[in-house]
Amino acid sequence: MELFPAVDVQGGRVARSADRDPVAVARRFARAGARWVHFVDLDRALGTGDNRDLARRFLAGAGEGLCVQVGGALATEAAIAEMLAWGATRVVIGTAAAIDAALVARLLARHGADRLAVGIDARDGRVAPRGGTTVADLAPLELARRVQSFGARTAIYTDAARDGTLSGPDLDGARAIAALGLEVIVSGGVASLDDLRAAADAGLAGAIVGRALHEGRFTLAEALACVAA
Repeated sequence: MELFPAVDVQGGRVARSADRDPVAVARRFARAGARWVHFVDLDRALGTGDNRDLARRFLAGAGEGLCVQVGGALATEAAIAEMLAWGATRVVIGTAAAIDAALVARLLARHGADRLAVGIDARDGRVAPRGGTTVADLAPLELARRVQSFGARTAIYTDAARDGTLSGPDLDGARAIAALGLEVIVSGGVASLDDLRAAADAGLAGAIVGRALHEGRFTLAEALACVAA
């Protein structure tokens, strides 16, 4: 299982962390052995602004050999193409955009499944795009089947109610999507090394870890060793 240490930015700095410079954080993660980082512009995701210039600097300076997955409710062809052009290894199609079947089909045809993941944010068993108050009349499994039919291979599954709460990820929901044949990266709620072991035991492709790592509940080295075991 792959570990994705998160670098969330808000207001021009790293969110929920004493560190201010996201590039320095990414380089530190790389020195500790991370192969990937997961970068999210929270201002864009929450509809309160954006850190576009910072994203470009991050992608240019995160470090050679470090793969960067970019999320943050990216919802337009232009925004996704821009992140890829700036050096993102993979971009997450935001959930609001993922509901648009035609858009997903165009993006996959243009960029390929290796460069894109599909974000599936859920709340109470229904699809709930981050940054909005609307819950779609659509189950996460239905959305997963739909995007898979267009050629998607990777999904980022987040239980929005658990995101940032340290209450543990929704492994049952993630496992159900993975059973379709998609590579599933679970996000939201990881609090302990036991959570990571459980995600690996569930056969998931990866886990995104943010708050627990920044708060020092475990080290990156410990987490990497855990998922490699």
